[in-house]
Amino acid sequence: MLNEKRILILGSGGSGKTTFTRKLAAKTQLPVYHLDALHWKPNWTAPNKAAWQYQVADLVQENSWIIDGSYFGTLNLRLPRAELIVFLDMPNWRCIWNILKRRVQYAQFRGKIRPGMPPECPETLYFSFLKWVWQYPRHDKPKVFEAIEKWKIPEANVLVFKSYEAMEKFLNALPEPENAEIVDLSDG
Repeated sequence: MLNEKRILILGSGGSGKTTFTRKLAAKTQLPVYHLDALHWKPNWTAPNKAAWQYQVADLVQENSWIIDGSYFGTLNLRLPRAELIVFLDMPNWRCIWNILKRRVQYAQFRGKIRPGMPPECPETLYFSFLKWVWQYPRHDKPKVFEAIEKWKIPEANVLVFKSYEAMEKFLNALPEPENAEIVDLSDG
């Protein structure tokens, strides 16, 4: 049984944050917030930084949530409220593969929008994003773990999954809810 009511899901792009979040929400019945869906405005326009900070600060005041998304600039707001921090530490080559796979799956010509994304942001692929994902283990991961050490509350648990098999084993060990319904509050 998972007792934590405020769960933060972190990891590189393509690590499986959104998929893991959806599966965890199905088991826990906690409300879900996908930061990608909240952050990006139509045609991949970023919001005003102050407005974004305010939105995340307001969001984390809720009593229960699962929030997925990297967004280093708001970790100082999310980590102090999280009771469980899950870091998906997947190999960078696997993350790149997942990104390429979802690019094909949710390509514009198919008319699909990836789960956890706003409807006005069709799947795109930029070299700069792939480069960021490739360099994530060396450049960003250490910063994320420093932030966790700096801002997490003492009683917060940290789980690090290094394989999809370990993630599935964790999820399968959780009990099934009686009245399953995922509440995704990211879409408005």
